[in-house]
Amino acid sequence: MMTIDQIRLAVHRLSPQEKAQIISELAADLAQAIPESAPQPYHDFRGVIAHLGPAPSAEDIDEVRREMWANFAEGDDW
Repeated sequence: MMTIDQIRLAVHRLSPQEKAQIISELAADLAQAIPESAPQPYHDFRGVIAHLGPAPSAEDIDEVRREMWANFAEGDDW
């Protein structure tokens, strides 16, 4: 059996057309080895932050915003 380095050296000596043929054949072999019906992993990123609980409502955000800005610049003498 050839080592990967021996294979690289042998392929390096081939013509561009022969290299393309090898690539084509390897691609076909890989396509058969990996079935198209293999399920693709699905990542639901909402699950990553699920431990934080529900998001604040628009009303909650508005209330906090009003509280933050209520005393803004009061007492500042420019």
